[in-house]
Amino acid sequence: MNSQLLCEFLEKKTASCKVLVVGDIMLDKYYYGEVTRISGEAPVPITRVNSSAEKLGGGANIAYNLSVLGCQTGLSGFVGDDAHCVSMVEKLADYGIDSAGLIRTDRPTTTKVRIMSGNQQMFRLDFEQVGPMADEDAESFRRYIAERLNESLDCVVISDHDNGACTEKTCAKIIELCHNHGVPVVVDMSGHNWVNYAHADYIVANMKRVNQALLQPIDNEDAKVEKAAHYLMRKYKVRNVIMTRSEKGLSLVGDTIIKHIPTKAQELFDVLGATDTIAAVFALTLAGGLSPQEGAYLANLAASRVVARLGTYAVTREELQGLLQEGSMV
Repeated sequence: MNSQLLCEFLEKKTASCKVLVVGDIMLDKYYYGEVTRISGEAPVPITRVNSSAEKLGGGANIAYNLSVLGCQTGLSGFVGDDAHCVSMVEKLADYGIDSAGLIRTDRPTTTKVRIMSGNQQMFRLDFEQVGPMADEDAESFRRYIAERLNESLDCVVISDHDNGACTEKTCAKIIELCHNHGVPVVVDMSGHNWVNYAHADYIVANMKRVNQALLQPIDNEDAKVEKAAHYLMRKYKVRNVIMTRSEKGLSLVGDTIIKHIPTKAQELFDVLGATDTIAAVFALTLAGGLSPQEGAYLANLAASRVVARLGTYAVTREELQGLLQEGSMV
């Protein structure tokens, strides 16, 4: 890949790109501490909390990744009337992300609370209500996306975590609306709903999600990955698959494209948020007119930095330029 061309893209083009992220959004809360002893009330460890942090999660993390790279970013999804929503909106404002597309519902804002000791996750609490949204809320969601498309967008990212935003009906409508406006659709799937994404341009999925959709799980090998991707494309009528493969990087497979992109040798520290980063960077490159191969290369490069960090992490434009200049990827 032409590293100089990609550096120039990051420097000069990202600010003019317009991407809307839609779907399941959440807040991630972390409590950091150390395990001091076992409780006398029950056989569970006691963690003395030293600090805490809140981060954007799900589709909101994709939007954060895009904003850090300088993209004009909007976000649409469902939130509740609660303190977690207030915190999310404040963070979106801090990062320059347009939050006009947030739909208030009578559900809680999806929030994942993680208790950490050192680098080990001890426990997780999920504040959420799953299942399809009320008809009127889903209609408001689809109507907002249609309005944004009329204002011009370069790419739309669907983030599906099985929380209820991305039903088959809603995804079909979003994809139809996008294609009517000539806008590509990238799906970051963390659920199991391949049938929902018919005619989507790109599906980002890890090996676990791919194997769950197959009659028989495959090994993490190039030829088997290609065969599995083509099977999923035919069965679910999707146009291209971007398969994340942990230490083996990622594979971009389509009718006219097959590209296996390795990652540099390193210890995987935490894969949380890696597909968010890949979806964000790939969507940004599509929005800016780069080829899918260039987008996959740059997305994989960004993910190599994310998996070396604890928790979700957004790679800055300067970091990505530095990695390109170092020739970190083969």
